[in-house]
Amino acid sequence: MAMKKNRVVELDVREDLKNKREPFQKIMNVVKTLQEGDQFILHATFKPTPLLTLLKAKGFQHELEQRAADHWVVTFTKKRRKFSLSNLFGGKKTPEKPRLSSPPAQTMVDDEEIAQSVEKDLKREGKVYRLDNRGLEPPKPMMRTLHQLSRMKPGESLIITNERVPVFLFEELQQLGYDYQYEQVDENTVHITITKK
Repeated sequence: MAMKKNRVVELDVREDLKNKREPFQKIMNVVKTLQEGDQFILHATFKPTPLLTLLKAKGFQHELEQRAADHWVVTFTKKRRKFSLSNLFGGKKTPEKPRLSSPPAQTMVDDEEIAQSVEKDLKREGKVYRLDNRGLEPPKPMMRTLHQLSRMKPGESLIITNERVPVFLFEELQQLGYDYQYEQVDENTVHITITKK
């Protein structure tokens, strides 16, 4: 009896990102089809940090390669799921180990930049925080939102303003067990209220 051959699926979302189209649903549609041992090769214009976090929680290992300033290649391999995203989100952060073709300090610079931008834009009213993510390219809105949520206490709320409905963020919030609701104000304005548990 022949053994099942593992699939390799390749997806290039660089054109989507350059044209400010959200590719996350396209990515998640591919991810849903993958089985244990399958590989998913993604081409993007930046290091897709939120996606690495989400897929790690779904049982994927990854290897990073930076081929150019605006060309990152991530190879995901589907493994058995050993932990949940909430454990990962609340647990210790393990630093990425990119290949030698990208500078090891890259992730530290990214994290520091996100932290500084949140500090600059964050507004607080008691137990409610407000963060305007409009005008930012992916993945910054997602990274800023998750950065702020990680610093908040249970019972506190974060209201973010985005240009579009963040489908990818909603999937992550569901994994974390956070309550959220959103209101589409106009074509380019969405308010999302997230309550930390």
